[in-house]
This record gives sequence, C-alpha cells and structure tokens, in this order.
Amino acid sequence: MSQKPVYKTVAGRAETMFVEKKSKFITNVSPAESEEEAIAFVNEIRTKYPNATHNVYAYVIDENNIFRYTDDGEPSGTAGMPVLDTIRKEGVVDAAVVVTRYFGGTLLGTGGLVHAYGAGARQGLLAAGIVTRSLCNIVSVKVDYTLVGKLQHKISSENYILEDTVYENDVTFYICCPLDRTKTLLAELTELTNGRAICKVTDTKYIDV
Repeated sequence: MSQKPVYKTVAGRAETMFVEKKSKFITNVSPAESEEEAIAFVNEIRTKYPNATHNVYAYVIDENNIFRYTDDGEPSGTAGMPVLDTIRKEGVVDAAVVVTRYFGGTLLGTGGLVHAYGAGARQGLLAAGIVTRSLCNIVSVKVDYTLVGKLQHKISSENYILEDTVYENDVTFYICCPLDRTKTLLAELTELTNGRAICKVTDTKYIDV
C-alpha cells in the first residue's frame, strides 16, 4: 500500500470488452495494495478464462516500487509492456490489470497488438474509476446551534469533505482535511467562531477525492 500523502489509484473493480478483427479482448481491473493481492487477482482471472488464448497482465504496487508484466505468449513487447505503460501514463499505482484475448483467426501484427492491449488497459482503468487518494486528518468541530450556518457555509464554499455531522446538545462536524491544510483550518475555525468552537484531530486516513 502506498504511503504517499497523495496518489492515484482505481476506485474498484471493473470489466470491459471489445472486439478487434474478430479477436475478443476482455479487460479486468482491480485495486491491489500488495503484490500478493495482485497475483491472487491474476490467478482469479486465469481461472475465470481458462480457455483464453492469452491472459496478459501488468501491475504496479507503490510500496517498494514493485511492477511486473507478462506477454503470456504474445510476441515480446507487444502485450504486457503496453498494459504497464498505460497504467504508468495514467499515473496509477496499487492496481492490477489483466487483458484476456480470445484469438479470432486474424493476425493483428506488432502495431495492432500494441494498440489493442494498450486500448484495452485504458478502457478498463477508466471503467474502474481513477481516483486521487489523499491522506487527511479528520477534524471534529463542536459548536452550538447558532454557529451551524457559518460552519456549513465554510465547509461547502471551500470544498472540504464532510464525513459526518452529529446533532446532540451541540453539533459536531467531522471534516476531512488534507494534512498540509490542517493547521490553517484550525486557526480559521477559531477565528470564524471567535474561539467558541472546540476543535481537535480525531483520526487520520486516506480519502478518495
């Protein structure tokens, strides 16, 4: 799993398909936070399509900068590398991509294979949803009801992510704030409420934006 404050990855799994000169290309994409997860996903897809002509894959794991790919019987450099290059061009990490091919009887040639596998990988990544994952502090802000409007306006106008709101005798907002903005946010909240807000960092976690 990436330890960077901000990185790009896929939101979830996806499967896409297209046909190129009678060959069927099926792309499966999955998040993978470790090489073990990536390998398990590749084996899952191989089992799902045991009669495929090729199960080409590539994955990138940010921790320790791990990346692997295979042409799985296609001419060297025409399949696995285009899939890996597509992952890298999208800036995605912690993801595995498998492009399965059922040969349709017509040779695509070197250029055709590179294009098909690259296009399949990109189609799958877009379907999975590319997200920016940011390490955020969860800031709790407790105020009385007279200040609720001010807090709601600030959160919405400055595009903070509101994780939760708890209504009791007072109101507590739980705001997701990037690490590098937390100190500024705390100071602004104190000023906005004339020191009446009770603010503290309650957690730190990755948030998809």
